[in-house]
Amino acid sequence: MIHTELIDRYDAAWNAQDLEAIMGFHPDDVVFHNHTAGECVEGAAAMREHVAGIFSTYPDLRFRRRRLYLGADSATSEWTATATLPDGRRVEWDGVDIFPVRDGLIARKDVYSTSGSPRVLA
Repeated sequence: MIHTELIDRYDAAWNAQDLEAIMGFHPDDVVFHNHTAGECVEGAAAMREHVAGIFSTYPDLRFRRRRLYLGADSATSEWTATATLPDGRRVEWDGVDIFPVRDGLIARKDVYSTSGSPRVLA
């Protein structure tokens, strides 16, 4: 059974934008697939570059978990993200990450979200 602590630490690394810590949760053959954005990268080097680009574009990107479902070899996290868009608008959107876990590492990160139609914050 996957423990909440694994996903708690992973979420904390994302919210700290700690790229080294994030990559420590993944094997070399990781797949990061953002289905909403149509972005899919395979392998640790490609994921590292992709995530660095996300952080460069959205330096204040943060996630707040709403629900977490744990299974024997996977976790599903429902979250709300906030960020400032390049045009200066502050927005939020909801999403779901699906994490298959293998040998204690997050083998994939499949993202589904409403980022295409974010809510503008006051």
